[in-house]
Amino acid sequence: MKDAYINAKILDPEKNKEFIGDIIVEKDKIIDVGPNVYKKDKPKSYTNVHDCKNLFISPGLLDMRVSLREPGSEHKESIKSGCKAAFAGGITTVVCLPNTDPVIDNVSVAEYIQKRAKEVSKINLYTYGSLTKNFDGENLCEMGLLSKAGVKGFTDATKSIENSAVLKRALEYSKAFDSLVIQFPEDKNLANDGVMNEGEISTRLGLTGIPSIAEVITIERDLRLVEATSARYHVSCVSTSESVDVIRNAKKKGLKVTCDTSPQYFTLNEMAIEDYRTFVKVSPPLRSEKDRLAIVNGLKDGTIDAIQSDHSPQDEDNKRLPFNHAEKGIIGLETLLPLSLELYHNKSLSLIDVIKKLTKNPADILNLEHGTLTKGSKADLLIFDPNKPFVVDVKKFKSKSKNSPFDKKPSQGKVIKTICSGEVSYAA
Repeated sequence: MKDAYINAKILDPEKNKEFIGDIIVEKDKIIDVGPNVYKKDKPKSYTNVHDCKNLFISPGLLDMRVSLREPGSEHKESIKSGCKAAFAGGITTVVCLPNTDPVIDNVSVAEYIQKRAKEVSKINLYTYGSLTKNFDGENLCEMGLLSKAGVKGFTDATKSIENSAVLKRALEYSKAFDSLVIQFPEDKNLANDGVMNEGEISTRLGLTGIPSIAEVITIERDLRLVEATSARYHVSCVSTSESVDVIRNAKKKGLKVTCDTSPQYFTLNEMAIEDYRTFVKVSPPLRSEKDRLAIVNGLKDGTIDAIQSDHSPQDEDNKRLPFNHAEKGIIGLETLLPLSLELYHNKSLSLIDVIKKLTKNPADILNLEHGTLTKGSKADLLIFDPNKPFVVDVKKFKSKSKNSPFDKKPSQGKVIKTICSGEVSYAA
């Protein structure tokens, strides 16, 4: 089986190039890519020829922070429904958090999820392992065994490692397996029972606030340990201007630090919570406009390496509660591309830079052979129109949960087709 995707605007994030050309796919591999490569071959040798008519083709997106809820909370999301949602969002590779029930703190749970994914989908699915057993923050998991089982990093998901000695030991051990330690940075004592960003808005709404320093204090402590151990360290869900500054300086010093953010932190600010909208209750919380602009600048100058969805499905019963009691989190797989493309439309980033932060950069951080259009690489492709207007409609989402603050939002950037391992996995 040999397919040709011709007359496409090809975005190659690895070579940092955009050009009009063709991609030739045989079975599950890319066998050629470039201008006019289709014409070099005999037309009869192709099973299918797809005229892309100047649509864009990039590598399939890689989402490095996804909660799939299976096992444990399949009523919110299952591996099957999550993978369908990912394909609809142009995502061909997902890395799921260990916040399942039971937690991914042993090889058997990691293997179960990988096996289950192969049964229900052709998506490239990887998992993280928890850093500590059952997220207790004290007892490290068997990092060596989990690394051999294929986990791509270690994190306690939405919990920060508070014990400095535990984190130092984890960083030291991670070097033996070339593993990545991923921190969700929030000092729990400062965050306390906060439900939104601390400031004028929280005071006016009468809601307990989480100070922005709860994030940066954790990162500053961690970076001291990273410097002492020379380990690889990744900060997830960066949301404050102070954090961007600290990470920028750490990179200048040559520390092995990378970081990511989610679309809500560069598209929304704390004002979205007016009228106690629980669908914008997230963790970390939406911050000030100053912080939002700092996240955009961090993406522009390369301080923030990657964009991920932080897909956190919640059922309606847990969201439609008083703000203090509602669960945190929003879904994001099916809005990851159009929300990220806002950076392109408002001229903050070039189109190739947006795609790079959704493909090659997260792949490099996790040492995954994805996010590339190189000959011989897996045929994971996204065909999209970055300018096509549409209105977000959560009722049409493939995800089981519908907890998105972006419902009814006018957007630009539509997934036309998602190809995974050479096969069409989604078509609009």
